[in-house]
Amino acid sequence: MTDSPPPVLLAWAAGHLPGPVTAADCSGPRATSRVWRISGPEGAAAFLKINPDDDTFAREVAGYAYAARFLPERQVPRLLASEPRLRALLSSALPGRVVRGLPLDRGVELRVHEDAGRLLRRWHDHSDAGTATDRAAVREAVGAHAREAAECREALAGRVPDEVLALVGAAAAEISALADRLPLHFLHGDYATRNWLIDTASGRHGLIDFEQARYGLVVEEFVWLLGALWPERPDLRGAFFTGYGRPLDAVEERLLLLLTVRLGASYLCTGLCESRADLQERGHLALGRMAAPPTRC
Repeated sequence: MTDSPPPVLLAWAAGHLPGPVTAADCSGPRATSRVWRISGPEGAAAFLKINPDDDTFAREVAGYAYAARFLPERQVPRLLASEPRLRALLSSALPGRVVRGLPLDRGVELRVHEDAGRLLRRWHDHSDAGTATDRAAVREAVGAHAREAAECREALAGRVPDEVLALVGAAAAEISALADRLPLHFLHGDYATRNWLIDTASGRHGLIDFEQARYGLVVEEFVWLLGALWPERPDLRGAFFTGYGRPLDAVEERLLLLLTVRLGASYLCTGLCESRADLQERGHLALGRMAAPPTRC
């Protein structure tokens, strides 16, 4: 998307910033992404975002409030203003560039992952245990994942190797009980490298995008990292958990594996149903990685 914000939205943002402003589209590749960098006089900058629905707007406002209470302003942006009727958010700008896709030296990558683990541990450590309503919502979501895994197992029979099919079946059978054995924490909810920043001048790590913030299971934060990155780069996983300050226990490891299997199976089944080669490739890759013996650092 390369358009300008609606005039009413730009006027609203300008009312919260000093001097005249201009907007540059910096939306992500997802169709629902609508984000602009707002520039003002003397280098002043902020980000303007329209959330796709009321639920993501509420989650993101809550995520900003949580981050402001517990994490330093130099690492997470601050919410400057919000407008529920427009589902609009205006946030401060952090220095740096998005980590995903950057050609970083190995040493820098390791430091970024260690810093990311350390920041996430601080996020989790300040969480309360959630409410009975939060637990019920997590059970419902995990149950839906289990049912989807069962459907995928039927759909993928004869299409994937037996060891992969067995993992998909294990996801259907085990994830609900495993999830019930773990405590809840307030999550960032989308802890992928597309939401990490690195300021190459200072080496500082930053974190953005709180629209998936919610109560859930700690291992949910690691599903994308395990499915897309860590199997090929166990050194990055090691650096991350050095920063996080503790390894996963056996229940967490098993649940993380099976949640990642569920996601890979979902990609593959959707790709087959919709004849989308990109999702088929993503699904086969994730499932193949989960079925392979782990690579050591």
